[in-house]
Amino acid sequence: MGQTLYQKIVESHTVFRVDEEHVALYADLHIMNEYTSPQAFAGLAEKNLPVRCPEKQMGVVDHVIPTHPVAVDKRTIMIDAAAHQAANFTRNCARHGIHLFDVRDRAQGIEHVVAPEIGLIRPGMVVLCGDSHTTTYGALGALGFGIGTSEVEHVLATQTLVYRVAKDMRIVVDGALAHGTTSKDLVLYIISKIGAQGARGFVVEYAGSAIDALSAEARMTLCNMTVEAGARGALIAPDETTIRYVAERIGDDAFVAQWKQIHSDADASFDITHRFDARDVAPFVTWGTSPDQAIAIDARIPRLADEPVAKRNASKALDYMGLDAEQALDGLAIDHVFIGSCTNARIEDLRAVADVVRGRKVAPSVRAMVVPGSGMVREQAEREGIASALIEAGFEWRQPGCSMCLAMNDDILQPGQRCASTTNRNFEGRQGRGARTHLMSPAMAAAAALAGRIVDVRKEFEHV
Repeated sequence: MGQTLYQKIVESHTVFRVDEEHVALYADLHIMNEYTSPQAFAGLAEKNLPVRCPEKQMGVVDHVIPTHPVAVDKRTIMIDAAAHQAANFTRNCARHGIHLFDVRDRAQGIEHVVAPEIGLIRPGMVVLCGDSHTTTYGALGALGFGIGTSEVEHVLATQTLVYRVAKDMRIVVDGALAHGTTSKDLVLYIISKIGAQGARGFVVEYAGSAIDALSAEARMTLCNMTVEAGARGALIAPDETTIRYVAERIGDDAFVAQWKQIHSDADASFDITHRFDARDVAPFVTWGTSPDQAIAIDARIPRLADEPVAKRNASKALDYMGLDAEQALDGLAIDHVFIGSCTNARIEDLRAVADVVRGRKVAPSVRAMVVPGSGMVREQAEREGIASALIEAGFEWRQPGCSMCLAMNDDILQPGQRCASTTNRNFEGRQGRGARTHLMSPAMAAAAALAGRIVDVRKEFEHV
């Protein structure tokens, strides 16, 4: 019997087998940020251990950094605890010879945007990071997943990880996404179908004609949010789209033949297979406090289930969100729009936003922010005229960072504020205590900013 893509990558990176379920897995690249690394470096210091492979580490300050629109060389973290965290990270990276994209680095950005755009992510790699959305790298045929702080220490010391091997899930999506729908809508649709724990214990491999048609950046959105279904990883077999994206960034196509061999065998067996039709996907919006609590924009919030646990969870989510069962989201007033995060802050995302807003104005009742995913994205958007279009429409054009994806910096919603957001999580308090988050695509968020309410971008802005 043949092997799956996931099995091949694990096997090629297994240093030795620990037991029936675990292997010592070699990491080609380890990425760190300022908030999951301090204890790991402290652990090394206590044991008087060096970083084994400094050249296989990368650091990025992204979660606590402010995104105020000031010059890069003027960026300053004003929150004392966050400033201490970033300064400590800078010292640790310097001490161990690790390259760091620091606060005032022009190429600084969100770790999961920076790493692929500078050519560090390549097909067949194993990439680790103390952040759950490391699954993003599966878009380029690399096995990426998040690890805990104690595991960060282990990787720094050994360049390996004691890893529990996952099961294999295949999600096949055929057909073509309709006009006005994106990979963000597709992944929200899939999560709503299989549930927030539907892929727990699995690495998901995506396949099908709809996946083949996605750009490399759209695939990153898809793989990024697969963790919201409980997946331990996400993969898409490298194809011409992948190869072109990677080869352009590393300036070398010497490995193309090797990359083309990184795929599941025709006779490989998966533990579970799901099949979906892309033609069933509409623009999706979350109504609750979990990414699987999502509906098509032309649907209504479901009736409360009869099953006690499901009923209690839905009721609690609706109460927090200030909504009712069977209510429509289309037309719901919003206070804030946030476009950014490791899910949707790449150049293609910003182009989609500009296509919606160009020549129009943000509603007076809305504060709208666009936070590019990296310094490179920001500069490219300025060269293409995207930034000027957004500013003229009334959007705040910010510096790169995780920003309002999570309340770890000074971009925070106030209690009760309702936000149309391109981020990956809508948990209680994720964007600020008592804040209400509706996940959606960049185009849908842009349309909401202009209308002052959640709307169907296909109907309100038919030119898009």
